[in-house]
Amino acid sequence: MSYNNRPDTNATPLDDQDVGQYLLDNPGFFSRNPEVLVKMKTPGEERTDGVVDFQAVMVDRLRDEIQNLAACTQDVIATSRVNMTYLTRTHASVLALLSAQDAAHMARIITDDLPLLLDVEYVAFGFEQNIKAEAALRLPGVRMFPFGYIDTQIGEGGDVYLVRDMLDDGTIFADDCAAVRSAAIARLRPSIHTAQGLLVLGSSTPGTFHPGQGTDLLNFLARVTEKLFVKWFSPAS
Repeated sequence: MSYNNRPDTNATPLDDQDVGQYLLDNPGFFSRNPEVLVKMKTPGEERTDGVVDFQAVMVDRLRDEIQNLAACTQDVIATSRVNMTYLTRTHASVLALLSAQDAAHMARIITDDLPLLLDVEYVAFGFEQNIKAEAALRLPGVRMFPFGYIDTQIGEGGDVYLVRDMLDDGTIFADDCAAVRSAAIARLRPSIHTAQGLLVLGSSTPGTFHPGQGTDLLNFLARVTEKLFVKWFSPAS
């Protein structure tokens, strides 16, 4: 095959993208024009006869792709295992709450059993002070929050807020406030029988909870907790 080496003064200069796209559109180009391939500079090793070893380049590229794929697979497996662990712990916590005999028993399950079931150091709960919260005052471990406190912690209308670096003045965790360095805070929505409240998981390790983590399971646990409080605080209970 012959080539016209005379420049076309009217043609638009080709750039790397143009050449690359042409080769992708014509994968048999080098097979039809091997003399061009010999003159090309490539990332492959050059043999003594001047022919470029593309096989080594492709093998290295495939090896890198396989290694990247294997790493991604391991990440997916690890994430799935962690998610399954959280799911199992949440289910166990819900079953424990459902086993409560009364509101006081449920309060003790929250503060004493949930830390073990959820693998955190502390779990606290409380309600904003108003007439609906009077029944909760008798519960063991309950915390009373000033009116409007919950919205300042979670944000108005928010359900869950994850705190990377916790600074509690004792309002939530009482005497344990200095030990808690990270927290997951979930709103307990109000009802006709209950004031709005909080369910809070606390960790002594900064960064245990942080924005970007999934909150579906914590939100589910909070919804179950609030409904059970409604059950125990309703007049029929």
